[in-house]
Amino acid sequence: MKNSFFCKNSSVYLYERPSHKSKISSQILYGEKFKILLKNKNWLKIKTSFDNYIGYVKKINYVNEFKPTHKVKKIFAIVYKKPNKNFKIKKKLSFCSFISVKKAEKNFYKFDNYWIKKNDVAPINKTENIFSKIKIFKGVKYKWGGVSFRGIDCSALVQICYKYNNKFCPRDTKDQIKFFKRVRNPKFFKKNDLIFWIGHVAVCINNKSLIHAYGPKKKVIIMNIKKTINDIKQNSNLNVIGKMK
Repeated sequence: MKNSFFCKNSSVYLYERPSHKSKISSQILYGEKFKILLKNKNWLKIKTSFDNYIGYVKKINYVNEFKPTHKVKKIFAIVYKKPNKNFKIKKKLSFCSFISVKKAEKNFYKFDNYWIKKNDVAPINKTENIFSKIKIFKGVKYKWGGVSFRGIDCSALVQICYKYNNKFCPRDTKDQIKFFKRVRNPKFFKKNDLIFWIGHVAVCINNKSLIHAYGPKKKVIIMNIKKTINDIKQNSNLNVIGKMK
C-alpha cells in the first residue's frame, strides 16, 4: 500500500514534538496529502507532500483514497448537512482546502457526506494571478504556524497563495528567501514584490502599500510600505534584506 494519505479534518496543527506543549510549526487543511513517517499510541509523525514539512499531529482523521476536484476559493466555506442553506453545520473549510465533488444539486456540490455551495469553490486546476486572493485574509488574526482563516503567519500568507495556484513555495521565511529571485533597486517597489526581513515577509499590493500577517498588530493588515520599513527598523532593529519576485 502506498504511503499517501489525505486529511479529513477541517484543519490540524503540526507540532515540532509529540506534545501539545511543543511549539506549533504549521497546519494542514482538509484534503491535504501527507505521508506517515512514524506511529505511536497518540501521535503521528507526518511529512506533507506539498512542501515536505515534517511535524507531529494528534487526533487526525484521514483516508488513503482521495482525488481532489475542487478547492475552496473564499476565506472559508460553510459546510451543510443537506443541499439547503438551512442545514449548515459548524464545520467550515478554509481557503485552499481540497474536496472531491461527487455530484451537483441546484447551487450545491456534494463531497464526502457533506454539501458545499458551488460559489465557494473553484476547479482544482484553475489558476489566477498569484496574489489575486491575498486580500481575503485582511483582518485574520496573526497565529504562528497557522495557515487558515482562524489564524495565519507571514510566510504562510505567501505560501497559501502559491499553493492555491498549484505552484510550489517553501513554508518558512528563511527558505523563501533562498527560493525567490532577488531583484535590484530594493528601494523601489511594485505590485507583487516580496519584501523580506530576517524572520518576516510582506507582499506589495501596489507601489505604496503592502499586506502582511504582522505579529505586533496581531492580524493580517495593509500598511504603507515606507512606514512599515521604518516601524520594523525602530521596533525590531531589522533592515530589509531583500526584495524578491
